[in-house]
Amino acid sequence: MRSRHATVLLPMRRVAGAALVAALAVGLASGCGDSKSDTVTMLTHDSFELPSSVIDEFHKTTGMTLRIARSGDAGKLASQISLTPGSPKGDVVYGIDNTFASRPVDAGALEPYVSPEAAKGSDEFALPDAPDLLTAINRGDVCLNVDSAWYDRRDQQPPASLDDLVKPEYRGQAALLDPGTSSPGISFLLTTVGQKRGGWQDYWRKLVANDATIVSGWETAYNQLFSAGAGHGSKPIVISYASSPAATPGTAALLETCFRQVEYAGILKGTPNVEGARKAIDFLLSPAVQKALPSSMYVYPIVKGTPLPDGWATRAPIPEWTVNMPPEYIAKNRETWLQQWRDAVGR
Repeated sequence: MRSRHATVLLPMRRVAGAALVAALAVGLASGCGDSKSDTVTMLTHDSFELPSSVIDEFHKTTGMTLRIARSGDAGKLASQISLTPGSPKGDVVYGIDNTFASRPVDAGALEPYVSPEAAKGSDEFALPDAPDLLTAINRGDVCLNVDSAWYDRRDQQPPASLDDLVKPEYRGQAALLDPGTSSPGISFLLTTVGQKRGGWQDYWRKLVANDATIVSGWETAYNQLFSAGAGHGSKPIVISYASSPAATPGTAALLETCFRQVEYAGILKGTPNVEGARKAIDFLLSPAVQKALPSSMYVYPIVKGTPLPDGWATRAPIPEWTVNMPPEYIAKNRETWLQQWRDAVGR
């Protein structure tokens, strides 16, 4: 996914560089799933990134080539999979998160498989109604982030909770995301629904009244508006991830404002290469991949005991508590919540 610390472009949900694509020699797949047993086509979001040395491990251990086909953001990826059940454009999919997982499950677009590696931690994040259709690979909790250094320079206290964002002293300081167009945006909306329950719409009205800025995507919010982002904007509060401070010194995630976002992999129904798809899922849970996930995509590994990079324990600790909702519950209420949100904020 990524650009690096030097430009303060976090590798969460971002488009991978062309140089990496060339190095991995994968390219975009344009047709149906590859029927050759020595090639596994994995559909994923635009933010997928792993070192070439890690990708090479798949070939070394299986004798197969892993071809990566990027298909937009997580929502677009889930929709594409759901529209082609039985006629997949690949063999396996990675990057469907729990806010969209119900779509391919309900569409019958996935084949059952339980990896023997799942018992090492992945099974704890299995979907309640479809534990064998999607395998948890990593988590990347969405939280409010603050530019601590911005507040220190002004000898001011940063916000500590959702309630603080509607206080006069934080007027005009927040860069938020449209949940209709942004994956972290819908996650933050779900945080407010979960924490504020019946009062969440009024909470959003107060945010707007307190001059919170709402934009369509993370790139604009973090890299243009956020004061600690690449563009050195004017907003010291932004929606990002619990892991973001590991890449951006002087920032902190508000760990009481997080929504648990889990990314899954699954075998696409109709693939002629079921064996290769299974091996790909096992590979995503392997020590080599799990160890590489934090520094490559700024997400937390799902396999227990996987070491985090130096400094993460203090700069980007895993939240102890998050808002968490079953995918079916999200799917049942998503459109209603989005319309209520639009009504509340005047969009």
